[in-house]
Amino acid sequence: MSTARIAVVTSGAGFEYDVDLPLIVAALRGEGLAAQAVAWDADDVAWDGFDLAVIRSTWDYATRLDDFLAWADLTSRHTRLLNPAPMVRWNSDKRYLVELSERGVPVVPTRVLEPGDQCGEADFDRAGDVVVKPTVSAGARDTARYEPGQAAAALRHARMLLDQDRAVLIQPYLRLVAEGERALVFVRGAFSHALRKGPLLTESGVMDNFRVPHPDLAPYRPTEAELLTASAALAAVPSPQTPLFARVDLALDEHREPVVMELELIEPNLFLDTNPRGLGLLAEAVAAEAGLRAA
Repeated sequence: MSTARIAVVTSGAGFEYDVDLPLIVAALRGEGLAAQAVAWDADDVAWDGFDLAVIRSTWDYATRLDDFLAWADLTSRHTRLLNPAPMVRWNSDKRYLVELSERGVPVVPTRVLEPGDQCGEADFDRAGDVVVKPTVSAGARDTARYEPGQAAAALRHARMLLDQDRAVLIQPYLRLVAEGERALVFVRGAFSHALRKGPLLTESGVMDNFRVPHPDLAPYRPTEAELLTASAALAAVPSPQTPLFARVDLALDEHREPVVMELELIEPNLFLDTNPRGLGLLAEAVAAEAGLRAA
């Protein structure tokens, strides 16, 4: 029997900065798989030569979304893509938060402004801080929070995005995010590990696209309520397939109840360099998908 060939899909930035990438390739090879890291947009890749393509650090997808989604669709016709292309398409736009809320999942309250919608300062004039971000973004790019009294600046931010034909999310800034976001990692639907990370939007009125995406990381043991909320988000994904990998980012609302900030199914950092168990679980799951282990 020939060795299953696995593409661990990355990007130029992933090759340079993804500390998990060599660990994943080595772990998959340890499972008896012929694994190699491959850039999603490389010109000379024969995707039909792989038995499985696992998306990992395609960190430029949000700035090249149409190209990336076309790649996912095309690659799916030549090999198995995980997570699968329809799931990737659904998760590529943060409008999914509205869908999760409609399915009963606790999420940070979210309003969407579409290009062409009329908006004014009243849409951003709230008792607490407000967050403005594009619906398609990664690493908090083009995102900022605004304090009461900064409604005019928040409106300018939103109009800038709308004028670029980009939809906009308006969300309250959760005060308790100062206690840290919780990042819960799942492999094949089962909880693997979690970390707590410091807040990103530490300065009001500042859009910083070069901020550290995961500051002050520390291992974290989630509460039962956090596990239930994260599991509810995964159960609400409109797909017959369980995600191979997922990260659910949570924060606490004003009642100290967990709410979903983001559900990441495309290229989330899984922090495997901090968690050997999680790395092993992912390698075992990929081996099972490749038919080398019992499912």
